[in-house]
Amino acid sequence: MASDHYFSAEPQAEAKSYPIEFEVAGQTIKALGASGTFSANKLDAGTRVLLNLHANFPSRGRVLDLGCGWGPISLALASQSPQLEVLAVDVNQRSLAQTAENAASLGLTNVSTSLESDMSDGQIFDQIWSNPPIRVGKEVLHALMEKYLPMLAFGGSAWMVVQKQLGAESFQKWLAERFRDFEVERVANDKGYRVLRVTRLPKSQ
Repeated sequence: MASDHYFSAEPQAEAKSYPIEFEVAGQTIKALGASGTFSANKLDAGTRVLLNLHANFPSRGRVLDLGCGWGPISLALASQSPQLEVLAVDVNQRSLAQTAENAASLGLTNVSTSLESDMSDGQIFDQIWSNPPIRVGKEVLHALMEKYLPMLAFGGSAWMVVQKQLGAESFQKWLAERFRDFEVERVANDKGYRVLRVTRLPKSQ
């Protein structure tokens, strides 16, 4: 089906799983990708660039993985920091199911999942780590940012990787113009990908 994308709520593609192995901070993570999810059979190059910044993972608190796919960011965060509470969010039911299955197989009890539509306002996260769904289009992408960036605690940061050819620079410019109470920085540039850090500034005294 032409409309069957990784951001479809219920992918119509036949369910298949793919063994995927990747390394974060010297730790090997073995998981399964799933058909009908983002980068179903391998670790996406942009996600790899983002995970290379693992030294910035928080050791405790609450973190949001926005657009989790089969869960590589959530699995990396949770395995590196057992005291961290990780919430994996996606529009794709199969993505959430695979993320939960992968977390369970790794014995990670600090990962939970939620449909994007079930997320309520008023939740607070210490950090957001995301390979955001750029291909959904600017209108939907901007709406996601407007919903989730205000969920950051004061002083908290969102770490997001975006491919340069898919509009990383224009996205950075929009973030800076739209979120005046946030600091927007490019913190990494690797293999055609940009990592942006968007920090919610503390309340003025």
